[in-house]
Amino acid sequence: MAEADKSLGDVQIKSFQIKGFGFSLREFNSQWINFLRSSLIGTGIGILPGIGSGVSNIVAYSVAKNSSKHPERFGTGIIDGVVASESANNATIGGALVPLLTLGIPGDTVTAMLLGGLMIHGIAPGPLLFQNNGDLVYSIFALLIVANIAMLVIEYYGIKLFVRLLKIPKYYLLPAILSLCVVGAYGVNNRVFDVVTILIFGTLGYVLEKYEFPLPPIILGFILGPIAETNLRRGLMHSEGSFLPFLTSPISATFLVLALLSALSSVRKNRLRGKRRLSGS
Repeated sequence: MAEADKSLGDVQIKSFQIKGFGFSLREFNSQWINFLRSSLIGTGIGILPGIGSGVSNIVAYSVAKNSSKHPERFGTGIIDGVVASESANNATIGGALVPLLTLGIPGDTVTAMLLGGLMIHGIAPGPLLFQNNGDLVYSIFALLIVANIAMLVIEYYGIKLFVRLLKIPKYYLLPAILSLCVVGAYGVNNRVFDVVTILIFGTLGYVLEKYEFPLPPIILGFILGPIAETNLRRGLMHSEGSFLPFLTSPISATFLVLALLSALSSVRKNRLRGKRRLSGS
């Protein structure tokens, strides 16, 4: 049975002919709204310190799924999901540079490493960086442009090779991924408890996926939970225990309104889909 599945996969991959970047001009034109929306989401989340692309691609994917007329196709390799997650993921990098270069606060792990490199050379990112080291700032901008061009070249000439990775059987690939996850979890704190934790939550994730529970909210909760708790305490200390500034500050009020509108929109769309299903049945 395994040999039959393997040979079938080989035939599918060999018959899959890739031209250019792997998508047609029609598919490219159909994704403009999705691309712009996801890029804005990635840039906005990237500007928020300490969150990074781990959140932006999930949020963009969820927004694209909720906005789609066919949300049931997501998770099957549909181009809408790929464009949403990857556009947000790439846009986060540029957004994360905003707090780094203007305030000296890293937006994600990558910019934290960049901050360390700048400090080693005696350069302090912040409001005076553009005035004292303008040539360095524009060098970073130029390198970002070069990096994007290099990504396009590597993708164009390497995509035919990358797709061959699909030929690796899952019974080889999955044990290797699990081993790397175990090593990574143990290597952070050198504790077996962390390894047991990922196995427990991996099993929990499988059960939730099997019974069709949405996983993105749970993942976002784990990522954003500690960040939200830490900054909530800082905000309450600054406001002397008052929650009113969270509602009156223009920035926080804007995000709260957007979150409320997003929740109401999701509820409305789910109700409309439920009514359509009942009327169709």
